[in-house]
Amino acid sequence: MIFSIGFTFPLLVGRSIVSGETGILYNFLTLDFLFTVLKKYMEGTHQKKAVFHKRERLPCIAPLLTTFPEWLSGYLLRIGPGKFEFGKDEYSHWFDGMALLHQFRMEKGTVTYRSKFLQSDTYKANSAHDRIVISEFGTLALPDPCKNVFERFMSKFELPAITDNTNVNYVQYKGDYYVSTETNFMNKVDIKTLEKTEKVDWSKFIAVNGATAHPHYDPDGTAYNMGNSYGPHGSCYNVIQIPPEKVDLGETVHGAQVICSIASAERMKPSYYHSFGMTRNYIIFIEQPLKMNLWKIVTSRIRGKAFSDGISWEPQYNTRFHVVDKHTGQLLPGMYYTKPFVTFHQINAFEDQGCVVIDLCCQDDGRSLEVYQLQNLRKAGEGLDQVYNSVGRSFPRRFVLPLHVSLNDPEGENLSPLSYSSASAVKHADGKIWCAYENLHPEDLEEEGGVEFPQINYGQFSGKKYRFFYGCGFRHLVGDSLIKVDVVNKTLTIWREDGFYPSEPVFVPAPGTREEDGGVILSVVITPDQNENNFLLVLDAKNFEELGRAEVPVRMPYGFHGTFVAT
Repeated sequence: MIFSIGFTFPLLVGRSIVSGETGILYNFLTLDFLFTVLKKYMEGTHQKKAVFHKRERLPCIAPLLTTFPEWLSGYLLRIGPGKFEFGKDEYSHWFDGMALLHQFRMEKGTVTYRSKFLQSDTYKANSAHDRIVISEFGTLALPDPCKNVFERFMSKFELPAITDNTNVNYVQYKGDYYVSTETNFMNKVDIKTLEKTEKVDWSKFIAVNGATAHPHYDPDGTAYNMGNSYGPHGSCYNVIQIPPEKVDLGETVHGAQVICSIASAERMKPSYYHSFGMTRNYIIFIEQPLKMNLWKIVTSRIRGKAFSDGISWEPQYNTRFHVVDKHTGQLLPGMYYTKPFVTFHQINAFEDQGCVVIDLCCQDDGRSLEVYQLQNLRKAGEGLDQVYNSVGRSFPRRFVLPLHVSLNDPEGENLSPLSYSSASAVKHADGKIWCAYENLHPEDLEEEGGVEFPQINYGQFSGKKYRFFYGCGFRHLVGDSLIKVDVVNKTLTIWREDGFYPSEPVFVPAPGTREEDGGVILSVVITPDQNENNFLLVLDAKNFEELGRAEVPVRMPYGFHGTFVAT
């Protein structure tokens, strides 16, 4: 039997259609390939745009034209919110939906697809009570209506349960895969069956109150992450190191340790962050003016507000870069500042000529989190246009941080020695280094709505000087194009199909090649058109020519992040 997700609002989210007593969404389909020749693209433009037009419906001729790379063997794993109500209760924010796991398995030219709701404790509790019983980022769980007035009043003073609805990303530690969000919980998952096998609490191993869903990895498998801690002495941002291998088979994140703690500039208002940067030798943490008011968050239940009410954009503060030596755990003394901006995803970082170079997707307006309320996303017409126009655009920027700044360095002069970058770092009289960014894109990226969900050839170029990254263009509230950015020549290559919305591009390198863009791009493309199918798209990473697509005759919601696991 096949259960599917339906849309009540074009593009993004709606009520889930679930059948059976278990409430499990589960698909397993063997897909035929539909290959189309889509090689006509715009020529003679300096941006080398490859804009693909909507195909006509034709009989399947896949057996005759199979060009899908047969070397592509493994699992594309993705996750995102997929259920937005229990009984009469509805979530308020896109980020709150119950985690839905997706798996595309590729082997010898055959693709199979399956999906399943993560069987988290939160999902099970909500299902058992047929209402929302555990609060999420933007939704406050209301007291049990079966309790009397006094019991409901007193329940406001109870410590809220922390959700384990880990719906943001797949991460890897010691060879195991987990689905993660930004709380202290992760869920280990069997990537073959999508079954949850274990719930892991970061706070049982190290003194942190959560960790990001975007760790980094050294070539030997050593993982690094960041998590906050809150205590009587204030808030700290902690750099976490996780060993690459297990000592015992039953281990999870055993052996994890905090190698550096960075004090928050404000004790009760630490910065919110979603990711961080890493080079071969350094961790780069960005302390930005998107603030978490801990008093508001702690008292949210008493005040009848969601956790998100405690997060605010405060551009009166500047953004600061902190640089930590991975090997010694020492925080470098340099004080690097820039004008206020918000970043959710770093692109890459590397070292060159005594500097750290960090590239980020940046927004000048940090109020986008509040825009993604479901009531906004379900609007249409002029109302939807107004919502879209209120969202800050994200653009790729480069910052250069000179590592060896001394008292003798001149004030008022650019300390960056990098001739290929216009980014500057200027020392002021108070010892602070003020950094100005370099744009990594042509002006035409503005027409594409900026770019987010950046991905690179991570296995070969993470922490190294690189040339290409891939992302989604945002001419809508969700990605409506795939974009390849050449950060050296500052050119774009674009894939778009009207009425279809691609997810985060995942780069998979071709075997035996050392070329940075030698491989393919995988993206799950969805549509609100009930007469069209969603599909897994495969693009040549060099020129964005379509190599094939595997159509999926079930509805899917727009998701967040994912990964490819080779087999």
